[in-house]
Amino acid sequence: MENKKTKKEPLTSVKGMRDIIDAQYYQFQGFFEKAQEIAVYYGFKPIETPIVEQEDVFTSSIGIGTDIIDKEMYTLKTKGGDHLALRPEHTAGIMRSYIENGMQSLPQPVMFYSYGPVFRHDKPQKGRYRQFWQFDMDVIGSDKSILDALVIKTAWTILAEAGATDLSVDINSIGDKECRNSYIKELVSYYKKNINLLPAIDRERLKTNPLRILDSKEEKTIEINQNAPETLSHLCPSCKKHFKEVLEYLEETGIPYSINKCLVRGLSYYTRTVIEIVQTDKETGKKMTITAGGRYDYLGKQLGSKKDIAAVGISIGVDRIVESPWFAKLSPRIIKKPKIYFIQLGFDAKLKSLNVIEILRKGKIAIAQSISKDNLGAQLAIAEKLGMEYAIIFGQKEALEGSVIFRDMSNRSQETVKLPKLLEYIKNIK
Repeated sequence: MENKKTKKEPLTSVKGMRDIIDAQYYQFQGFFEKAQEIAVYYGFKPIETPIVEQEDVFTSSIGIGTDIIDKEMYTLKTKGGDHLALRPEHTAGIMRSYIENGMQSLPQPVMFYSYGPVFRHDKPQKGRYRQFWQFDMDVIGSDKSILDALVIKTAWTILAEAGATDLSVDINSIGDKECRNSYIKELVSYYKKNINLLPAIDRERLKTNPLRILDSKEEKTIEINQNAPETLSHLCPSCKKHFKEVLEYLEETGIPYSINKCLVRGLSYYTRTVIEIVQTDKETGKKMTITAGGRYDYLGKQLGSKKDIAAVGISIGVDRIVESPWFAKLSPRIIKKPKIYFIQLGFDAKLKSLNVIEILRKGKIAIAQSISKDNLGAQLAIAEKLGMEYAIIFGQKEALEGSVIFRDMSNRSQETVKLPKLLEYIKNIK
C-alpha cells in the first residue's frame, strides 16, 4: 500500500517572538542610537554581556519567589551538564562582569549602558513579548543619591527625545538591611490578619517573597494593600536621608514624581530607591510603565563578591516605545534613503556592476538595485514603484566605453556620463 505524503505546514516564529523588519527595524536602530548618544553625554560607556549566562547568575540575584525565576526564565542544560539561562534582564550579567573583570580597581563608579534582547516566558500581549528589547543603564561602585537621580534624568531625557509626553515618575524606598526586616515583619503580620481575603498566588508569595504582594495585580490584593504598612515610615535615618536627597534632585531638575507606597519592583535584589517612569494616555487615562529600575547595593555579594557593591540602574522597554503612537520614529544616522536606481543590462555589464556600485559607495551615494534581473523594462518598473528620482543604466556598450546613462525619472531625459566623472556629476544635480 502506497504511503500518502502528508503536507507539511510552513514553520512559524515561536509564540511571543517576532521578526523585526523594514521600517520597524530602522526605528529600533534609531531609538538605540538616540539613547546611546544621550547616555554618552551623561557619562555612560558601552558594555555587551552574553545572552546566555550560568543559571545561578539569575537565581542567586533575582530571587526565588519572583515570577521571573518561578515561571518565566528560559533555562537549558548543555550536553556537558551545565545549567544555563537566557538572560531575563541585563543587570545581573553586568554585575557579574564587573566582579569577574576586576572592575573594582577602576576609578569608581563605573557607568555602563547596554542594549539587546532579553527573554521571559511571559503571557504575550500588546507591547509585551517573550523576546523583547531593553536599553539598560547601570552605575556601579557608589551609594550616592545623586546617581539615583542621574539614571532617572538620563532615562527621562531619552524618553522625551523619543517623543514621549505626559511622563511621570513613580518612586518609593524599600530601605536597606538595617531597616527592611522590621518592616517585612509588620507587613507579614498585616497580611496574615487578612489571609482569608488574599488570592492563592499572594498567599504563596507570603511564604517566599512578601514584598511582592505589594506589587500584586489581583483586585482583592490591591484593595488590601490600601491599608498595608508603608515602607517609608520604617526607614532608618540613613535611608530617609538618601530618599529625601533623591527627591530633591528630581525637584531641582523639574521631573514630576509621585511617591507610590506599593512600588517594590519584581526583582528581589532591589534596595532603597525603586522607580518606574510611567506614560499616561491622554484619551484613555491609562498608564503604561516604559522604564523601571532602582538601587541594588547587595547584588554584588549575591554573585560572589566578598563585600557589598553599591549600584543603581534603570531599564527602558524599547518595544513599547517603538509601538507607541507618540514615538518620534527616530531614524538611524547610517541609513540613507536611495534616490538612484542602478540598472544593468547584459552579461558584460553584470561583470562590472559591482565595481560601479563600489565607486558610488566610496562617494557615499546610496542606491537601490535588482542586478539579478536583465530586462530594462522590469528594472525601470521597479524604480518607478519605489519612487526613485534617478536611474543609472549600465549596458554592454557602457561597460565597454567605461560610462553610464544617467536618467531623470521625472521627465525621462538622460545623459551619458563617463565613470571617472560620475560622482562629480551626481553631486552637481543633487
